[in-house]
Amino acid sequence: MRVRAVAIALCLCCPVASGTPRSARRNLSVAEQYLFSAANAERARYGLRPLRWSPGLYQAASQHAWRMAERGAISHQFPGEPNLKARGAAAGLRFSEIAENVAEAPTAVLIQQAWLHSPEHLRNMLDPAVDSVAIRVVRGAGGELFAVEDFDRTVSDLSLAQQEEQVGRLLQSVVSIQVRTGTQEARQTCRMESGYAGPRRPMFVMRFTAVKLDRLPSQLRQRLATGRYGQAEVGACPAGPSYGFSIYSIAVLLYR
Repeated sequence: MRVRAVAIALCLCCPVASGTPRSARRNLSVAEQYLFSAANAERARYGLRPLRWSPGLYQAASQHAWRMAERGAISHQFPGEPNLKARGAAAGLRFSEIAENVAEAPTAVLIQQAWLHSPEHLRNMLDPAVDSVAIRVVRGAGGELFAVEDFDRTVSDLSLAQQEEQVGRLLQSVVSIQVRTGTQEARQTCRMESGYAGPRRPMFVMRFTAVKLDRLPSQLRQRLATGRYGQAEVGACPAGPSYGFSIYSIAVLLYR
């Protein structure tokens, strides 16, 4: 889980090329269409999957682009403005990665060229971990363009039951074990800082948080590998404020 943000300003002149994103034709300016197509063309050069257009990211990017144009300056956060994570969360996004490029230049072509020649900007654009993008370009009072390019990795918001079922499958992929999910005791244990809920004493309890439920913690895998456990209970609970990051909170109780 990370946030990366970099900025650049230019004062050159060059004509704008055209381009039309397949997934987002409506209401986009030529500059926004061009930058979207250019980003995916650059990813294709490196064998990376194309980015999807995200209406939610466009909403978050739009608010910030207008602030930059009004102030005539580039920044990732102005005084009194929510940061990138909070802007994404306010737009209803759920993500495990989020990053941002911003720029000021006379044309979209110059903006793209500057991003390509900046290692940090290019790293955001070519990050294989992100899958979505939106670009908002606003013209300032002096005619210059202010651009915000936001990236994220969109994550489905799983219910507690879905989280528990996924962890249960992971447990059974490691060792043959009987798994119960969503029990009152396991969910209550998840909410506790220590100890366990219910009358039955587990041999081992692990609580963990994760942005993705694609693997078990190494300590839990090592415990399972001992072969000492025949039953497990899995409970999920709300992880609290995460500013848009999909963070899952899980408890696993192991029994003989």
